[in-house]
Amino acid sequence: MKKVEFYYDIASPYSYLASTQVEKVCQRCGAELDWRPFLIGGVYKETGNRAPLEVPNKKAYMIVDLKDWARYYGVELNFPELFPLNSLKVMRGAIVAKEIGRIRDYTHKMFRLYWVEGEDLSKDEILRKGVEAIGMDANWFMKRIGDQDVKDKLREETSKAVSRGAFGAPTFFIGERMFWGNDRLMLVEEYLKGRL
Repeated sequence: MKKVEFYYDIASPYSYLASTQVEKVCQRCGAELDWRPFLIGGVYKETGNRAPLEVPNKKAYMIVDLKDWARYYGVELNFPELFPLNSLKVMRGAIVAKEIGRIRDYTHKMFRLYWVEGEDLSKDEILRKGVEAIGMDANWFMKRIGDQDVKDKLREETSKAVSRGAFGAPTFFIGERMFWGNDRLMLVEEYLKGRL
């Protein structure tokens, strides 16, 4: 069975869009999905890339483009007032959720809280509410995301993605073949089907 490694950050709107479709792609192709949280700010820093927010023309285009993709996919997307998001805690939380086999539920919940409901996921009370909603122990979770091994793991995942060629989010790997961007999901599917 082929495996799709999906590198993402909750702060990335295109990662959110991809998260609404990547499972369907994997199901259609009989592929395994591996959710791979990383820190987009760390990726930009390591690669010298710049966020769309820092390029006025790109930012203006992105706002329209995101709405187009949301309509195309038939999903909700409400651009949050707080942007960009400091996603350090929520992405450490994704590392923790993955450790205990809750990465899928956690990721979908956090994407919804930020990209649909506009919640500030850098705030502890919002994170607590989110993890409680999916049945996780919030007290344990908040302590765990502060542990050094979790911090180290997120840094390692980020650096590993960069060493493999990643420069933004979302990034998909099938073996060593890399695809970047929500709009490459159709190519991911074609590759899984052996057409590329």
